Amino acid sequence: MYVLVNDSIISGEEATLKITDLAIQRGYGIFDFLKTVAGKPIFLEDHLDRFYSSAEQMRLPVKQSRQDLTNSLVSLIAKNNLSESGVRITLTGGYSPDGFNISSESNLFVTQTDFVINRDFDKSIGLMTYEYQRQFASAKTLDYLKAIWLQPVLKEKGADDILYHDNGMLRECPRANFFLVNEKDEVLTSKSNILKGVTRKHILKMGSRNFKIDERELTMDDLRHAKEVFITSTTKNILPVTKIDGRLIGDGKPGPVTKVLMKEFDGYIYG
Repeated sequence: MYVLVNDSIISGEEATLKITDLAIQRGYGIFDFLKTVAGKPIFLEDHLDRFYSSAEQMRLPVKQSRQDLTNSLVSLIAKNNLSESGVRITLTGGYSPDGFNISSESNLFVTQTDFVINRDFDKSIGLMTYEYQRQFASAKTLDYLKAIWLQPVLKEKGADDILYHDNGMLRECPRANFFLVNEKDEVLTSKSNILKGVTRKHILKMGSRNFKIDERELTMDDLRHAKEVFITSTTKNILPVTKIDGRLIGDGKPGPVTKVLMKEFDGYIYG
C-alpha cells in the first residue's frame, strides 16, 4: 500500500519516522479517521474540519493547506484503489529538539487500509462503565492511555467496550459516541466534555420521521432508565448495546428504535 508522508506519496515500506518525533517521545499528536465507500471518502469535509480544529487546539502547525491536503488524499485513495477502506490522517509534534517542546514543523502521515464495515443489524455489544474524563475532550488526540490500560479489566468482566462517566454525567466511549432511548422514545446523546463524532453529527442532522433526536446532559440515572442504548462511530455506524455492567438493556436484544435508526442511517450512507 502507498502512504502519504508530509508532501510525498511513497510505498508504505519506505515510510520512516525518526525517534526524536514528539509522538514517540511523549505520545503527542492528533489524528482523524474516515472511511471510503465505492472508492469515495465519506464526510470528508467534516473530518477535515475536526482535523484542523484538533491541530489548532493542540498547537500543532499544519503546513498543508486544506485544499492541498484534500488533493493529496484524493490522489492517495486513487493510487491505492481500494473500494471500501479506512483512511487515517496523523499529525505529530514533529522532531523536537529537546524531546519536550513542539517542533515548528509537524509530521503528517496518511495511511489507508482495507476495511469493510459490519452491517449486521442483529449484532450487539456489552459495555463496562468507568469514571474518567478525557483531557482535551474536543480534540482527537493520540492519548488512549486509559482505554488501553483498562483492556485487561474489560476482558475480565466480559465486556466489549468502556463507557466513561464523570461526576455522575455520562460522556462517551474511548472510540465512539453514546446514545440512549428514554421512556418517551427520545433518542439522546451526551452534549458536553466529549469528542463530537462525525457519525454523531450526521445522526443529529439526519433526524428521523419517527423519533426526536437531540443532545442533552445525560446522567447515570438516565442510563438506569434507558430502554435502548447504542454507540456510533466511523467504523461502527450505529452499533446496539444490550448489556451494561452485566445488566441487560431491555430484553437483551437490539431495540426497535435502534433498528429503525440503523436502517435509516445505512440508507443515508450507502443509498
